[in-house]
Amino acid sequence: MELNHAGEARPSPSQLAEVRPPIHLLASESDLIADLALSAEHRHPVVAAMLLEEIERAELHEATEMPGGHVRLGSFVSFLDERSGQGRDVQLVLPVDANIAEGRVSILTPIGAALYGLAEGASINWPDLDGNERMIRILRVRQIAE
Repeated sequence: MELNHAGEARPSPSQLAEVRPPIHLLASESDLIADLALSAEHRHPVVAAMLLEEIERAELHEATEMPGGHVRLGSFVSFLDERSGQGRDVQLVLPVDANIAEGRVSILTPIGAALYGLAEGASINWPDLDGNERMIRILRVRQIAE
């Protein structure tokens, strides 16, 4: 088991996968994100590994069969950090389109990777930039066309 900055034991990403909510992804998009994660392994090794693990466990769908209410690229997401009580509204985007000041979060950030594929109402424990576990709850998901 790994230790966080306070020396407390925390489960590895593999162990957390056993308690993580199901995720649904577009098959075509998952290939793009997997390629992106592989190309970013040297710059962002932890986030890249988490994304690849999430893609591996995801249920993949064609666009016509994708269940509604799941976070994908371009989605507008309202979520709550259960630990801090802080709510945020963001759009999940590719790194080139990211701009925190405008609420556009890269999929290559810990929160971007955490949100990817989750459904409205789902919660997930996910490490933040400092390695501290955060419980994130998805409040609302809207797609660009909605």
